[in-house]
Amino acid sequence: MKLWYVVHTQARGKAKASHHLLRQGFSVYFPQYLKVRRHVRKSDWVKVPLFARYLFVSVDVVKDSWYGIQSTIGVNHLIYNGEMPVPISDEGINDIRSREDENRLIRLHKLTNFRPGDSVQILGGAFHDEMGFLIV
Repeated sequence: MKLWYVVHTQARGKAKASHHLLRQGFSVYFPQYLKVRRHVRKSDWVKVPLFARYLFVSVDVVKDSWYGIQSTIGVNHLIYNGEMPVPISDEGINDIRSREDENRLIRLHKLTNFRPGDSVQILGGAFHDEMGFLIV
Protein backbone atom coordinates (compact mmCIF):
# COMPACT_ATOMS: atom_id res chain seq x y z
CA MET A 1 0.00 0.00 0.00
CA LYS A 2 1.34 3.41 -0.97
CA LEU A 3 1.90 5.81 1.90
CA TRP A 4 3.40 9.28 2.13
CA TYR A 5 6.90 9.74 3.55
CA VAL A 6 8.91 12.84 4.37
CA VAL A 7 12.02 13.60 2.32
CA HIS A 8 14.63 16.03 3.67
CA THR A 9 16.14 17.80 0.67
CA GLN A 10 19.50 19.44 0.17
CA ALA A 11 19.69 23.22 0.56
CA ARG A 12 17.99 24.74 -2.49
CA GLY A 13 17.55 21.20 -3.81
CA LYS A 14 13.78 20.80 -3.58
CA ALA A 15 13.14 21.44 -7.30
CA LYS A 16 15.93 19.05 -8.33
CA ALA A 17 14.75 16.39 -5.90
CA SER A 18 11.15 16.71 -7.07
CA HIS A 19 12.13 16.51 -10.74
CA HIS A 20 14.28 13.41 -10.28
CA LEU A 21 11.78 11.63 -8.00
CA LEU A 22 9.02 12.24 -10.56
CA ARG A 23 11.33 10.96 -13.31
CA GLN A 24 11.75 7.75 -11.29
CA GLY A 25 7.96 7.31 -11.15
CA PHE A 26 7.26 8.49 -7.60
CA SER A 27 4.39 10.80 -6.69
CA VAL A 28 5.69 13.97 -5.06
CA TYR A 29 3.91 16.65 -3.06
CA PHE A 30 5.40 19.84 -1.72
CA PRO A 31 2.91 22.41 -0.56
CA GLN A 32 3.60 26.07 -1.30
CA TYR A 33 2.14 29.42 -0.34
CA LEU A 34 2.48 33.03 -1.49
CA LYS A 35 4.76 35.29 0.52
CA VAL A 36 5.51 38.97 0.14
CA ARG A 37 9.14 39.55 -0.81
CA ARG A 38 10.36 43.05 0.01
CA HIS A 39 13.55 44.58 -1.27
CA VAL A 40 14.46 48.26 -0.97
CA ARG A 41 11.26 50.04 -2.04
CA LYS A 42 9.85 47.22 -4.09
CA SER A 43 7.72 44.26 -3.05
CA ASP A 44 6.25 41.33 -4.94
CA TRP A 45 4.64 37.96 -4.26
CA VAL A 46 6.63 34.75 -4.60
CA LYS A 47 5.82 31.07 -4.15
CA VAL A 48 7.69 29.56 -1.21
CA PRO A 49 7.61 26.07 0.33
CA LEU A 50 5.35 25.56 3.33
CA PHE A 51 8.06 23.32 4.82
CA ALA A 52 11.56 24.51 3.94
CA ARG A 53 13.78 21.66 2.68
CA TYR A 54 11.01 19.04 3.06
CA LEU A 55 8.69 17.37 0.59
CA PHE A 56 6.47 14.30 0.61
CA VAL A 57 6.87 11.23 -1.59
CA SER A 58 4.31 8.44 -2.06
CA VAL A 59 5.75 4.95 -2.14
CA ASP A 60 4.89 1.37 -1.22
CA VAL A 61 7.91 0.32 0.86
CA VAL A 62 6.91 -3.34 0.57
CA LYS A 63 6.51 -3.56 -3.23
CA ASP A 64 8.50 -0.62 -4.64
CA SER A 65 12.25 -0.20 -4.78
CA TRP A 66 12.46 2.85 -2.55
CA TYR A 67 16.13 2.69 -1.54
CA GLY A 68 17.03 4.79 -4.59
CA ILE A 69 15.26 7.76 -3.05
CA GLN A 70 18.26 8.16 -0.72
CA SER A 71 20.66 8.67 -3.63
CA THR A 72 18.38 10.85 -5.75
CA ILE A 73 19.85 14.19 -6.81
CA GLY A 74 18.67 16.89 -4.41
CA VAL A 75 17.68 14.45 -1.63
CA ASN A 76 19.46 14.38 1.72
CA HIS A 77 17.53 11.49 3.26
CA LEU A 78 14.13 10.13 4.20
CA ILE A 79 12.94 10.65 7.76
CA TYR A 80 13.45 7.33 9.58
CA ASN A 81 12.48 5.67 12.81
CA GLY A 82 15.04 2.94 13.18
CA GLU A 83 15.59 1.20 9.85
CA MET A 84 12.31 2.12 8.15
CA PRO A 85 11.02 5.48 6.91
CA VAL A 86 8.19 7.00 8.96
CA PRO A 87 4.86 7.27 7.09
CA ILE A 88 2.66 10.35 7.28
CA SER A 89 -1.04 9.66 7.69
CA ASP A 90 -3.34 10.29 4.75
CA GLU A 91 -5.30 12.49 7.15
CA GLY A 92 -2.25 14.73 7.60
CA ILE A 93 -1.65 15.10 3.85
CA ASN A 94 -5.37 15.58 3.15
CA ASP A 95 -5.54 18.24 5.85
CA ILE A 96 -2.75 20.18 4.15
CA ARG A 97 -4.32 19.73 0.70
CA SER A 98 -7.72 20.89 2.00
CA ARG A 99 -6.16 24.31 2.58
CA GLU A 100 -5.12 24.74 -1.06
CA ASP A 101 -6.84 27.24 -3.32
CA GLU A 102 -7.58 26.82 -7.04
CA ASN A 103 -3.90 27.53 -7.84
CA ARG A 104 -2.77 24.73 -5.48
CA LEU A 105 -1.35 27.26 -3.03
CA ILE A 106 -1.92 26.98 0.72
CA ARG A 107 -4.04 29.75 2.19
CA LEU A 108 -2.43 31.03 5.35
CA HIS A 109 -4.37 33.04 7.88
CA LYS A 110 -2.66 36.03 9.41
CA LEU A 111 -1.87 35.57 13.11
CA THR A 112 -2.67 38.89 14.74
CA ASN A 113 -2.62 38.21 18.47
CA PHE A 114 0.49 36.04 18.68
CA ARG A 115 4.16 36.88 19.27
CA PRO A 116 7.27 34.74 18.79
CA GLY A 117 7.70 32.47 21.81
CA ASP A 118 3.97 32.26 22.60
CA SER A 119 2.73 28.77 23.49
CA VAL A 120 0.14 27.34 21.07
CA GLN A 121 -2.04 24.22 21.07
CA ILE A 122 -3.30 22.55 17.89
CA LEU A 123 -7.08 22.11 18.14
CA GLY A 124 -7.80 19.94 15.12
CA GLY A 125 -6.32 17.81 12.36
CA ALA A 126 -3.45 15.35 12.38
CA PHE A 127 -1.60 17.15 15.20
CA HIS A 128 -4.66 17.54 17.46
CA ASP A 129 -3.78 18.41 21.10
CA GLU A 130 -0.06 18.89 20.34
CA MET A 131 1.69 21.85 22.01
CA GLY A 132 4.31 24.11 20.45
CA PHE A 133 5.85 27.57 20.40
CA LEU A 134 5.38 30.22 17.76
CA ILE A 135 8.70 30.97 16.04
CA VAL A 136 7.62 33.32 13.26
